[in-house]
Amino acid sequence: MAESLTYVYAITRGQEASLVRELRGIAGAALRWIEVADLSALVSDVDEDEFGESALRRNLEDLDWLGTAVRDHNRVVEAASNLLPVAPMGFATVYYSDGRVRECLANRAEKFATVLDKVSGRTEWGVKAYADISAGQADSSELGSDRPGAAYLQRVRNRKRTREEAKQEALRHAADVHASLVELAEESRSHPPQSRELAGYEGVMVLNGAYLVDNARADRLKGKLRELAHGHPKLRFELTGPWPPYSFATILEDEQEQR
Repeated sequence: MAESLTYVYAITRGQEASLVRELRGIAGAALRWIEVADLSALVSDVDEDEFGESALRRNLEDLDWLGTAVRDHNRVVEAASNLLPVAPMGFATVYYSDGRVRECLANRAEKFATVLDKVSGRTEWGVKAYADISAGQADSSELGSDRPGAAYLQRVRNRKRTREEAKQEALRHAADVHASLVELAEESRSHPPQSRELAGYEGVMVLNGAYLVDNARADRLKGKLRELAHGHPKLRFELTGPWPPYSFATILEDEQEQR
């Protein structure tokens, strides 16, 4: 029989009984709380043959397994964040025992408290902006050139220059949008553009921003984005959220010897 490990989803202040009564964790495991002072860890048991070090390396290459496990993890974190301020733990944060989790809560109490103070009463919103960069048109004088090879190369150079100029203009507009949204946020993050192949969008992603916003200011953020979209008609915007504060409060416990 495989040994059990303790999987940690999030750290909170206080507890909510309905979470462990009504919700299940990864692979349908029962959720429970581990408490130290005023901090609580939302956890479940997982099998070592799935989440032990060697097994996890293997499973991370199985996209079906990974997708299911990540969805389970996020579902628990999001449910908890709807009821309590949470510091989400990174996916696959596991400890050898409940006792190790208690040690973590005690040893890192100050850090967890700082994070929970920051995110209390706030949620994360994501804003992406896309630009359609046209290929450009050839100059009419080039079409009549008596040097078709040279004319073709010039048209290629002109099109590349046109695309790059359009991209730079879109990036400047996106930077203006980001600066305006930052004014409404407690904190912000600029993430790298997502892969077009994986995310399935058209055009060029020129903004991938995350904003930690007071819940009372969420409507102001939405209104400001509508205003900005009207003022930047060449950009397409996508607003997502509210989310748990993944970009601002995720705690990554990477010291294996403490687990």
